[in-house]
Amino acid sequence: MKTPKMILFDYGQTLISEAKFDGIKGTEAVLQYATRNKYNKTAAEIQEEASAINRELGRFDPLKRHLFQVEVPNYMFTSYLYAAQGIDVSLTPDEVDRVFWDAAAPGTPTEGIQEFLAFLGRQNIRTGVISNIAYCGKAVEERINSLLPDNKFEFILATSEYLFRKPNRRIFELALEKAQLLPEDVWYVGDQYECDIKGAAGAGMFPVWYIGAIDLPYEERKDILTVRSWKELEETLKRA
Repeated sequence: MKTPKMILFDYGQTLISEAKFDGIKGTEAVLQYATRNKYNKTAAEIQEEASAINRELGRFDPLKRHLFQVEVPNYMFTSYLYAAQGIDVSLTPDEVDRVFWDAAAPGTPTEGIQEFLAFLGRQNIRTGVISNIAYCGKAVEERINSLLPDNKFEFILATSEYLFRKPNRRIFELALEKAQLLPEDVWYVGDQYECDIKGAAGAGMFPVWYIGAIDLPYEERKDILTVRSWKELEETLKRA
């Protein structure tokens, strides 16, 4: 293993640990800005419809989400969701994303990530982010920059802005184009085996499985570099 020129990170449960998703809380927050609610829908009723749509689309099943490799931007999803139920809100699509997300799944930095990013800076190892996420890129950038204000990420790729989702190699290739690096010069760190680890490996990058904040079942794999803390990855880099 050689020292990378750049390390790319996943967002959720890698850089940032999110609270358990609560769509009803998110919808309640958005409904505070409703200017029309024709059928007097409650947040629970709206979220029930959202869940039904997601089941039809085949999204968010933790065992199958790697099969869903085209992103549905949240502005498209919520535009349909509210309009179809006779609801108007006095928010822009970007604002809907931020209001909903902040209420539904607040986040905190994973333990030790800020120190690890500072270490990478001292080592002149470049950094960036690729996130499978439906929220708009602006909201994703704002959240990451607010929670990790000292980051030096060269770019934050939200799949909502670029069509393809991990593990599709196209989203990794886009990051390589932005970085102007070869895949063998880049490590990718994520918590989800199918999307992050297999996806990065399929694009020729060196994958690192971070399980320090994992909320999914996982199976130990001897052929993959697996770390439980950012300090552990720092020590690995020092030996590279």
